Amino acid sequence: MSTTMSTKSTPKSADQVRPITFADIADALKKGAADFWARPSHYIFLVLIYPIVGIILAVWTSGGELFALLYPLATGFALLGPIAAIGLYEISRRREQGLDDHPRHAFKVLRSPALKSILLVALLLVACFVGWLLAAGALYQHYFRVDAPTTLTALIQETLTTSRGWGLLMWGNLIGLCFALFVLATTVIAFPYLVDRGGGAGRAIGISLRAVMTSPAQFIGWGIVVAALLLLGSIPFFVGLAIVLPILGHATWHLYRKTVA
Repeated sequence: MSTTMSTKSTPKSADQVRPITFADIADALKKGAADFWARPSHYIFLVLIYPIVGIILAVWTSGGELFALLYPLATGFALLGPIAAIGLYEISRRREQGLDDHPRHAFKVLRSPALKSILLVALLLVACFVGWLLAAGALYQHYFRVDAPTTLTALIQETLTTSRGWGLLMWGNLIGLCFALFVLATTVIAFPYLVDRGGGAGRAIGISLRAVMTSPAQFIGWGIVVAALLLLGSIPFFVGLAIVLPILGHATWHLYRKTVA
């Protein structure tokens, strides 16, 4: 019987959150890369990345005020990354236990007793993504309500060389950072916890918050590593994300295993 099935009723006393070190983060990344190379899943993520690229290209070529959504879209998709990695947690779990870790087993998450809880946490991330787009749009309107740039070149020039552009850049990144920290704190452990042990969405989010509060510097460091790797993977027009995303997904599982006893 799988761990997801057998541990649904795990008592709360068993959910002991342990402090982690930066060495644990490095080890989780190493094990995540090993899981990926053992069972490459880049082709699945290419299928996910193509629609994202299509949306960004559509905004890029549309002109007008939609230019304002280009940067929020490109950065905001990272908020949905944990959703795409859910199946990878199951693969890493099975590989850790010496079970068949063929990629087809990733879809067993769809039959998990905790599927409702997983969907609720996923809905939280979607709400964060939509909230980020709305906040970014409102901020753009605040600074560029009058004489808004009509081309992408003009928008970049305004953003980098004018006081209102600097204000947009500063507050936009600050607001985006707040959304990213919220997602990190509430879901960094929640999804792998639900795949492994089941239970309710509130309990999984609570475990994630406890983990981050127990090792705040380390989890902020993890967030910086994730952001840096996502940026690196995005440079060749997002294609590199097909490798970066699954490695981070597998690594998140191992980070969870190091955190929750």
